[in-house]
Amino acid sequence: MATINATPKSSLSDEPLKIRVTGLKPSQLMTIQASLTDEKGVLFQARAFYWTDKKGQVDLTRDAAKGGDYSGVQPMGLFLFLKPEKPFSRLMKRDVINSPYEVHLDVFDSLQLVSPSQEQSLASQTVERWYTAPGVQRILVRHGRVRGALFLPAGKGPFPGVIDLFGGVGGLTEFRAGLLASRGFATLALAYFAYEDLPSVLGPIDLEYFEEAAEFLLKHPQVRGPRLGIVGICKGAEIALAMATYLPQIGATVCINGTNAIYGYPLYYRDLCIEPIPYKSECVLIIEQGVVSFFNLLEDPRAKLHQESILPVEKARGKILLIVGEGDGNYNSKAFATKIMERMKKLGRTHCALLSYPNAGHLIEPPGSPFCYQSWLPVVARPVLWGGEAQAHAAAQVHSWREIQKFLHLHLGPTQSSSL
Repeated sequence: MATINATPKSSLSDEPLKIRVTGLKPSQLMTIQASLTDEKGVLFQARAFYWTDKKGQVDLTRDAAKGGDYSGVQPMGLFLFLKPEKPFSRLMKRDVINSPYEVHLDVFDSLQLVSPSQEQSLASQTVERWYTAPGVQRILVRHGRVRGALFLPAGKGPFPGVIDLFGGVGGLTEFRAGLLASRGFATLALAYFAYEDLPSVLGPIDLEYFEEAAEFLLKHPQVRGPRLGIVGICKGAEIALAMATYLPQIGATVCINGTNAIYGYPLYYRDLCIEPIPYKSECVLIIEQGVVSFFNLLEDPRAKLHQESILPVEKARGKILLIVGEGDGNYNSKAFATKIMERMKKLGRTHCALLSYPNAGHLIEPPGSPFCYQSWLPVVARPVLWGGEAQAHAAAQVHSWREIQKFLHLHLGPTQSSSL
């Protein structure tokens, strides 16, 4: 009798599973399929084709998939390569406290190019993938102008503090903050537009808003100072770099696929105003299936008239980690990061490091997030190209997530990590 055993049955979404199938015939061609339905009712699936060994078994930590949504030895391939049934959907957990993703694993005989009926399943199991560990608290934040959600780790604090910023998706995105809290960081998922009474659209950046958020976090009794960390992606990485440059409260900054200058909208901080490099909207490309590519939207900051828009990152008091997907279809992220590193070297500064991943795309997220090549972006009401190659991107997420935690531990102090 066929069985599938995935352990642990309940885990954090960034933790690897061990998946093993037994009870089949020797040298039998079989299909393993993973399925989950997100909070919007969209079905995501991945399947892979394997030959059993002489004992009628398949071990995903050992055996290579011959085809399907991925190939080769990919212990977590069924999760990393989940694809949406509805085009341009992106898997992004919203309720990170009260419910996990339930992932259904099924074994089918032979090669199944399309999803078979459940009745044809030879063996099945359901696993839970959580975004917060037991004991993690979520506290909704409405403090002064600051809007967001604070995630406090389980156990006795105080804990190192981190501010988590996303980009053009807007609203309040919490899944990475929940995972960071599960790894011992008191993390503020910070909204800055398209949420509650904040501006409805992205516009001028008031850095004092972000300083207010930093002060709020540092004053919390469960947060250990004297400095904070920041993790930002896309526009959030641009803001994170500005915070690192100008705010004394920042000790460790992670910028994922960001820029080296202020783009699109001016940045204000006290008596400082940085005029932006204008977006080149006429250079936006509309490619297959109406997908928009913003790769040429951002003008080269090296032009003389743009020098005042470049962030003087050498002024940063803390450490900076730049993370780049060289296959980013949204930004020329490698070029921006290279310019930052060249500026630092020229000025004799050594507090900046670069992790660059060949063929990884824009949305480098924790390992529980499947590769997303393109997805719908509400602020432009069009699908947007994020780029990357699936297997390289998946590997980049696993490695960078580990390096982000090491970097924050090193520069903010030790934590107490949790698991299910």
